[in-house]
Amino acid sequence: MGHLDPIFRTLAPGRGNIPRTPGGARGNGTAEEGYLHCGPAGAGHFVKMIHNGIEYGLMQAYAEGFDILQNARSKDLPEDHRYEFNLAEIAEVWRRGSVVGSWLLDLTAAALRESPALSQYAGVVEDSGEGRWAILAAIEEAVPADVLSAALYTRFRSRQEHTFAERMLSAMRHKFGGHVERPAGG
Repeated sequence: MGHLDPIFRTLAPGRGNIPRTPGGARGNGTAEEGYLHCGPAGAGHFVKMIHNGIEYGLMQAYAEGFDILQNARSKDLPEDHRYEFNLAEIAEVWRRGSVVGSWLLDLTAAALRESPALSQYAGVVEDSGEGRWAILAAIEEAVPADVLSAALYTRFRSRQEHTFAERMLSAMRHKFGGHVERPAGG
């Protein structure tokens, strides 16, 4: 592998301005340079697959958090519990030293600056396959992966109109408690 090191070092992002991890080894490792030999054939792909599964979960957490903030203005809430938030400003302040800061939050802040209502997006979210593979690996290893699974399933849901299952839930709610659906957008 050593003969390929110059190629990987050239392609990798390098240390940049990211401070060293306190207590981290300062040996001959390459992780601080932005690349790593993870093990035998397939190991690096496995690590990238899990990375992408985690990415799904992080993206879903941001999306849900901002959705809660966006819906704090709902007319269904008591007036003294309604808030009109500037989501772009919130994303920006969170970028500045918050524990939830990340490159994904940087991208979120940029998207909200460009279009606060995100009206040019339909909300259909594809998956690359790695999220599915990560969940299959979790099943094979008997490792609970609640967040990653939920994020993947939410991507599936984003591609559908209301499903038969959702209509069934509405019908059951109506039958057992007289709950009537609100009109769409209401």
